[in-house]
Amino acid sequence: MGFTSLISKEIKKLKHNLLYMGGKVEHNFTRAVNSIENRDVELANKVINNDIEIDTMEVDIEEESLKILALHQPVAKDLRFIVTTLKVNNDLERIDDFCVHLAKHALFFADKPLFKMPFEFNKMASLVRTMLKESLDSLVELDQAKAIKVREKDDAVDDINKQMYKTALEIMRSNPDMIELQMHAVGISNSFERIADLSTNIAEDVIYLVSGQIVRH
Repeated sequence: MGFTSLISKEIKKLKHNLLYMGGKVEHNFTRAVNSIENRDVELANKVINNDIEIDTMEVDIEEESLKILALHQPVAKDLRFIVTTLKVNNDLERIDDFCVHLAKHALFFADKPLFKMPFEFNKMASLVRTMLKESLDSLVELDQAKAIKVREKDDAVDDINKQMYKTALEIMRSNPDMIELQMHAVGISNSFERIADLSTNIAEDVIYLVSGQIVRH
């Protein structure tokens, strides 16, 4: 097997593993949201327990990427792909960490009386789910236009998160008995906001991969 075909085969395998990890993380996010909506302790625990698998995948992908860099010294598009893989790999692991945070909040709420979240939970969850899905789709399809759309959605998530702080603070001031519940609700909103930011990072990495242009900041 020639050098070019060898590195092509290894990069193809690396891409497959990265996208497989992305699918697992996306599934964990959906389960974490559902565990909050349905007060599902079993589902929340599945998300938490699956974090070990995601951590293992992250280490394996990083080691494989560094191995390709060391053995083949890729250039141009192949080098951009390895750099992108290392960044996306890290962002996916961090997204899964926030999925675990969501699941832990679900465990807290599971045996508590129903109450209204101090933000648009369904709207925020839907926006973030779309951003995560489309960022991964843009990576699969190498679709720069789709990646740009992900970046454009981030402001809407930030706006919901900012309004959440005002609403939660007003509730806590007027009803101190609600402080603990509101703090967990704040934690959920913050986790959504961070997952949106990390999904935006992935989209920006796709733009770099496709165009060679760094668009962060």
